[in-house]
Amino acid sequence: MLIGCGVLVAALVAGVALGPVSLPPGSVALELVDHIPGVEVVSGLSEQQGAIVWNLRLPRVVLGLLVGAMLALAGGCYQGVFRNPLADPMLLGVAAGAGLGATLYIVARAGGMDLSPRLLPLAAFVGAMAALAATYLLGAGSAKRGAGTLILAGVAVSAFLSAAQTYVQQRNVESLDNVYSWLLGRLGSVNWSDVAMLLPYVAVTGLLVLLRRRELDVLSLGDTEAAALGLHPRRSRLILLTAASLGTAAAVSVSGLIGFVGVVVPHIVRLLAGRSYRSILPLSLVFGGAFLVLADLAARTVVAPAELPIGVVTAFIGAPFFVLVMRTSTEVRP
Repeated sequence: MLIGCGVLVAALVAGVALGPVSLPPGSVALELVDHIPGVEVVSGLSEQQGAIVWNLRLPRVVLGLLVGAMLALAGGCYQGVFRNPLADPMLLGVAAGAGLGATLYIVARAGGMDLSPRLLPLAAFVGAMAALAATYLLGAGSAKRGAGTLILAGVAVSAFLSAAQTYVQQRNVESLDNVYSWLLGRLGSVNWSDVAMLLPYVAVTGLLVLLRRRELDVLSLGDTEAAALGLHPRRSRLILLTAASLGTAAAVSVSGLIGFVGVVVPHIVRLLAGRSYRSILPLSLVFGGAFLVLADLAARTVVAPAELPIGVVTAFIGAPFFVLVMRTSTEVRP
């Protein structure tokens, strides 16, 4: 965990310091430390550089940290519940459902409905839960089906919901101009209000999933053994899936569709820290945040002064990794 926290701090400083206007990493670190209550240091940054740190880069970096942490935590949780190392918010259709729910909310609000901006994550959550239910019913309805069927069902559900979202966009082009870039995942146009909107959902999801992470180890034994040990498998799955879907929906509502974080990060953590979810989930939370901060850093520096969608960067990393996991894992074969 100490190594993970060190990686996270390094990613945070790098994300704030590097960009079209490079800032001294040491000065950036001192600038961040200077705002800790009771600590006073001189960073050496000018007023303009300080504005870049606090008004432009830090909100983006913090939002990337929260989104990455949520997607990685949700991915690890889904993998434990379904006992499938390829389960992921994108592959199960959850992210697509959240995207459709968020798009419908944006259309309704643009059409004149008096809706609070704070309802956006809840609209995404409704879509996410509907998608998860559809995927589960299609892919896990028969005990005779292989675990890989769940992934195929998720791909089908995701494709259908993405098509529905595209249809809604085409019918409402004027009010959804910003959704096209949002679909590929962008953290560029964010501010502290986006961070504030996401924080409550991060807190609820993180608390529920981490407090119940031991139950995933029990569920891995099978329902009969879990029940014999005093666990209620169906209730545990419902709580964990609801919490993970809430975090995914909130992340998607502010950052767009960012894939493969939930596959790459938990699997790497599993290789480093073992198969117990008592370690996998908290480490996924930390490394997921660091991973997305660094992916966003690459997105805004590789083709500078232009900027890549962060979803493109994570796909470049995640797609080959997904194939590797699929070929080496026996748990996902039908």
